[in-house]
Parts: sequence; structure tokens; C-alpha cells
Amino acid sequence: MVVFLLYYYQNGIMSNMEKKNHTNILPVRLKQLRQERGLTQQQLADALGLNSVTYLRYEKGQREPSIDLLIVFAEYFDVSIDFLVGLSEF
Repeated sequence: MVVFLLYYYQNGIMSNMEKKNHTNILPVRLKQLRQERGLTQQQLADALGLNSVTYLRYEKGQREPSIDLLIVFAEYFDVSIDFLVGLSEF
């Protein structure tokens, strides 16, 4: 289901309300998970092979990661993509 939501969102098919409900949580979850592991944004960006400014923008909600990068985040933090995007609480 999350793949469809991401596809619809990235292709402008979701309404603004649907986008708001399902995307605002990602920056919060990224920051929460990073802080729980005691990492700086720079350390996490380096570990994932990302530019630190790019990662900062994901965490601030100024940029949206691709589906491939969501998978990387989920694997790194050992959580589901559903959790990252707010479709589940665990």
C-alpha cells in the first residue's frame, strides 16, 4: 500500500489533504530515529552516503526522498516504511 501512496504522491495524484496527513510525519520520524541512536545529521548522512545538506532537507521536510531512499532509511533504522511515513506506529 505504501508504494501506491508514494507513487500517487510523487505523481501529483493525491489531494493536498492526503499529502499533509501522510508526509508531515517523515521528517519527525527521521529526526527521532537519528537522535535515539545518538547521531548527528552529518554522521547519519555519512553513514548513508548522502550529502549532509540533502539529509538536512529531508529531516526538515524541505525535500522528499525517493522510494529507493525510503527503503535505505527503513533498513538502516530497522523500521518499516509504513512507520517512516506515518501509516503505523511501530
